[in-house]
Amino acid sequence: MRTNFSRRKFILSGSATFATSLLLKACSSNQTATPTASGGSEGFKIAIALPGIITDKAWNQSGYEGINLAKQKLGAETAYVEKVAQADQTEVLTDFARKGYNVVFAHGGQFDAAIEQVAAQFPNTFFVGVNGNLKGENIAALRIDHLQGSYLCGIIGASITKSNKLAYIAGQEFPATQEELRGFELGAKSIKPNIQIASTFTGDWNDVSQAKEATLALISSGADVIYQWLDNASATVLQTASEKGVYAFGNTQDQLDIAPKAVLTTAVKRLDIAIEYLAELAKQKQLKGQIYTIGLERPDILSLGRFGAAVSEQVKQNALKTKQEIIDKKIIFENCQDSGKNTRCVKKATA
Repeated sequence: MRTNFSRRKFILSGSATFATSLLLKACSSNQTATPTASGGSEGFKIAIALPGIITDKAWNQSGYEGINLAKQKLGAETAYVEKVAQADQTEVLTDFARKGYNVVFAHGGQFDAAIEQVAAQFPNTFFVGVNGNLKGENIAALRIDHLQGSYLCGIIGASITKSNKLAYIAGQEFPATQEELRGFELGAKSIKPNIQIASTFTGDWNDVSQAKEATLALISSGADVIYQWLDNASATVLQTASEKGVYAFGNTQDQLDIAPKAVLTTAVKRLDIAIEYLAELAKQKQLKGQIYTIGLERPDILSLGRFGAAVSEQVKQNALKTKQEIIDKKIIFENCQDSGKNTRCVKKATA
């Protein structure tokens, strides 16, 4: 079974009568809850809480596709809640745990505080923070190595720019976006050490007007290549870049088709495959309380997407060569301190 719990109805349903009331509400309203059913797998149940909508062609859609993949491959019973506001995170995770879901994915680093609050109360449920930074007895984190992907994009951006000014825009500032920004900076400076990289965080992954305003401000400041990580608002950044004659990078799902003239390539992150991978570990009782970080060594999960026409063959081949050097550990990223902050630095392996 796969169930769509609307955020409001999910929260308002009483825990004791949850299943009955939800089905009754679903029958009376096709606007907010649309349950569908298929065979389960010995009661193995997976749920996911999503901060945005499942049709954003970006972060949230990838998470939704992840539990669908788990349903198909593992025969699991699945459920999801979309558009979970930060104030409602604890209630949503709690309700999933009360209903006996074996694994609950919280799709975004912004869920970490809610996971930490809820997990201790439900030792029989494993909580996985996608992009999270927590680990514990029944807490794991699933991390894509965003720095590796953005490092390659930084190389491409620095090779394309004419103003020598790049920009990064994301919804919130937390470890995953900080890593991605760091990788973008390191990659760009490996080509042009004196290049400038501005960054801005809109405070909202889905607000289209804020995304457009922030994009226009960055372009006005001289940036002619923009790396974005947003959800439903990502298309706005790419389309605005195209309208203004500058370049941009897609994120998570291959976004070349959204703005073919502007998109240089995409940092493709197959969260669906990564989520299914951890769900399978959980079903086999092998999921551990640790941070699972997946990088370019898994090209089925992290890779570059299609290249735009503005990327010359030489620039493309340089990026792909660097990608292979990272996979072969000829280029590695070590923990270091820079300007008094804990971060990661580039180190080239000696022959």
